[in-house]
Amino acid sequence: MEHIWTPWRYTYIKNVDTKPGCVFCTLLSSGDDRTNLIVHRGVLNFIVLNLYPYTSGHLMVVPYKHESSLAELDDATTSELMILAKRAQRILQQEYKPDGFNIGLNLGRVAGAGVRDHLHLHIVPRWAGDANFMSVIGETRTVPEELSETYDRVYKHF
Repeated sequence: MEHIWTPWRYTYIKNVDTKPGCVFCTLLSSGDDRTNLIVHRGVLNFIVLNLYPYTSGHLMVVPYKHESSLAELDDATTSELMILAKRAQRILQQEYKPDGFNIGLNLGRVAGAGVRDHLHLHIVPRWAGDANFMSVIGETRTVPEELSETYDRVYKHF
C-alpha cells in the first residue's frame, strides 16, 4: 500500500477540539453570513464554504440540528441535505467545470471528522493534477482563489 503523507493537516486536527462550542452552531448564530462564508440557508440545512478548503469551491452542507450521526437525522433533514448537495454539485460544475468531485461524510474522529459532533457533507470539486508536488512533496496546499471570490462565484447561484 502506498501512503501519501499530509502533515499540514495535523495542526488543524489537534486544535479543533480546543475551542469552546460548535463551530457550525456559532456560525449560524452570528447573523453575518458573508463573513462566516454561509452561501445558502435552507429550511433544515445550510451551505457554507470550507474555511480550510482542499480546492477552490469546497462546500459543506450542514444540518441546523447539532447531530453527529447520520442515522439519527430525521428524514426531512436528510432529504434536504441531499437535495442541497445535488444543487451545490450542479452549481460547482457550472461555475468551475471540475473533472470530478469528492462528496462525502466523515463521521467520528477515526473516520477523519475535523468537527466530529456536528455532521457535515463535503462537496469538493477535483481536477486532474490538483494534488501536485506542492501538496505531496512541499507539504503546502495551493488554492488559486481567495475565499471572498469563491463566495461571490457560488453565492450568485443561490
